[in-house]
Amino acid sequence: MSVISLTIPARSKDLGGFTVGRILPFAKRHLVGPFIFLDHMGPAQFEAGQGMDVRPHPHIGLATVTYLFEGSMFHRDSLGSEQEILAGAVNWMTAGRGITHSERNSDAQRAQTRTVHGLQSWVALPKEFEEVEPSFHHHAAESLPAFDIGHVALKLIAGSAYGHTAPVKIFSPLFYVEAKMPAGTQLQVPAEYAERALYLISGQVSIDGETVEERTMPVFEEGANVIITATSDAHLVLLGGANLPEQRYIFWNFVSTSEARIEQAKADWKAGRFAKVPGDNEFIPLPE
Repeated sequence: MSVISLTIPARSKDLGGFTVGRILPFAKRHLVGPFIFLDHMGPAQFEAGQGMDVRPHPHIGLATVTYLFEGSMFHRDSLGSEQEILAGAVNWMTAGRGITHSERNSDAQRAQTRTVHGLQSWVALPKEFEEVEPSFHHHAAESLPAFDIGHVALKLIAGSAYGHTAPVKIFSPLFYVEAKMPAGTQLQVPAEYAERALYLISGQVSIDGETVEERTMPVFEEGANVIITATSDAHLVLLGGANLPEQRYIFWNFVSTSEARIEQAKADWKAGRFAKVPGDNEFIPLPE
């Protein structure tokens, strides 16, 4: 019996001039632990004068996690946060009862040709924390645990794994790890979490004799002993965590255990009742 229960491919999604690979949610699998959304951004090259412009938009019931491998972005939100997002740093925004944010390139960033490459994920909040006060926390690259297991280089983005814990405040047990595996190396997937998956950014690995292709996510059977073998130099992330027992509803940028709460958020955004991003008067309309 395979240790892989499902393999999810990244599907191309146009975000208005910027194409991403969408992995989660998937028709047959909405969450892996608390992770309910995962986009692979790039690598995309922007010429001088061009830039990324994700206009202000709302969230409820989740935390966004932005992690770049290359390049930079500029985050602004309705709390007044202004933060340049650099490669290797973690930016964790807890939406809770509601927040608005934008992700753009600054004038300085637009002045030069550059590449942007990274992952954008959403972590669903446990029911008891869905309506917490919104917050934003930046964690510089050097504050995150970086360590080696054999010849495999690992970096803990959030949660706990391999005896390390990241400084990022989380709301339910989870792990989110970046791994760089030279060809021929092996790595065991943390066994202490009920739900676990791998997303292969580049290269090729095999698991229990099965080849994993680039830009796919194998989701593992609960309790299985999973050993990753790098058949070429490989770059990947491991993620997962405890199961969230309640069903999650998702519409656009809203996640909740309550359909009525999502309807309220839709009405609030349409009516302009969400807080605004200071200095950024544009917005993305509610999809109809």
